[in-house]
Amino acid sequence: MQKRTLGKTNFKVSEIALGTWQVGGKWGDPFSDKVADGILHSAIDAGVNFIDTADVYSAGLSEAAVGRVVRSRSEKVYVATKCGRQITPHLNAGYTEKALRGYVEDSLRRTGLETLDLIQLHCPPTEVYYRPEIFGLFERLKAEGKVQHLGVSVEKVEEALKGMQYDNVTTVQIIFNVFRQRPSELFFREARERNVGIIVRVPLASGLLTGKFSPSSTFGAEDHRHFNRDGAGFDKGETFSGVDYELGLKAMERMKALFPGEQNLAPRALQWILRFPEVSCIIPGASKAEHLHSNLSAPAAAPLTPTQLNGMNAIYEEMIKAGVHQLW
Repeated sequence: MQKRTLGKTNFKVSEIALGTWQVGGKWGDPFSDKVADGILHSAIDAGVNFIDTADVYSAGLSEAAVGRVVRSRSEKVYVATKCGRQITPHLNAGYTEKALRGYVEDSLRRTGLETLDLIQLHCPPTEVYYRPEIFGLFERLKAEGKVQHLGVSVEKVEEALKGMQYDNVTTVQIIFNVFRQRPSELFFREARERNVGIIVRVPLASGLLTGKFSPSSTFGAEDHRHFNRDGAGFDKGETFSGVDYELGLKAMERMKALFPGEQNLAPRALQWILRFPEVSCIIPGASKAEHLHSNLSAPAAAPLTPTQLNGMNAIYEEMIKAGVHQLW
């Protein structure tokens, strides 16, 4: 497993890591400790040493599983979690030092860890990025030994740029993939200059970029790919990267033509991201072990040819860019 430096943290992390939004159960399905433990152990066995979770994933069960497995292993595995999305309604006013401190302490309790390697604000409202006292709180939590580093998970490039202005922000987690290319412009340059680690989430556009979906594919009522296409539950950019589903299917038909005979395009989509040296790691999720192994196979796949790379970018420019580029 190739490793990259996670910005100012100086952590050497696996370039393909693991996100745990759906570990232990597909979106909307019941959580399974057995499934979660199996995926987490398999990831670590394969060399993954960075795991991203959040206090709201499966109502804390994801954090508990990550902590349980990591504590059982002898390898050093970095644990990143997130806080803030429990605030209801999710508004700027709900972001208080008391509330955030409580969330951090709850995450420590659930994971059973003595300190959190990385705590990230979980896609807070834009106004939060203009409140220095919120970022100051995490300096105190660091001094108390409860957290090692602070990062932000963002929806918009604007938020990433603002968050990086705080010296104690060491990482930015952002959506970036073939269908969401804007971050590679100004944001990547600024992150490189400030030595801020970039954690790429939603790298497969909620599975769309695997090429396995069709007009007949269905999603459960509790699956965000069913109910959140227009942002009914949260930012619509989290679902299929904000790409209209039907348009995305048409774009993927063109994508498949670039890779004849390949049934699963997930490794290709991840390869496209790994081309950018500014990216510290990618955190695709997995609800099955086969998804995990597919993702981890990306670095060893045959390199993208110039024709394939140019074709992938042309699909974005000609079909996707107009609908998403300026929104996030």
